[in-house]
Amino acid sequence: MKAIWNNTVIAESSDTIVVESNHYFPRPSVKDEHIQECDRTTTCPWKGTANYFDIVVGNDTNHAAAWYYSTPLDAAKNIKDHVAFWRGVTVVE
Repeated sequence: MKAIWNNTVIAESSDTIVVESNHYFPRPSVKDEHIQECDRTTTCPWKGTANYFDIVVGNDTNHAAAWYYSTPLDAAKNIKDHVAFWRGVTVVE
């Protein structure tokens, strides 16, 4: 699987985990040069608190377009250290 934004591969892995139709990529498969921590958080009742990354490609930034659970609740412990994408990021095989 590949996560692509602005014609750039942000993440690539053959070992994603699908939860609620979202592919969660192992954190090491996400290219550090294209992500930056941002201050957004949200809460899911069964996964816990999500933290977000901005995606940066060249001079373009896609704010809070990737999320992860650094300390997921027990029901979601399988996605610890994994990152998912939205906001125009295309995930393809």
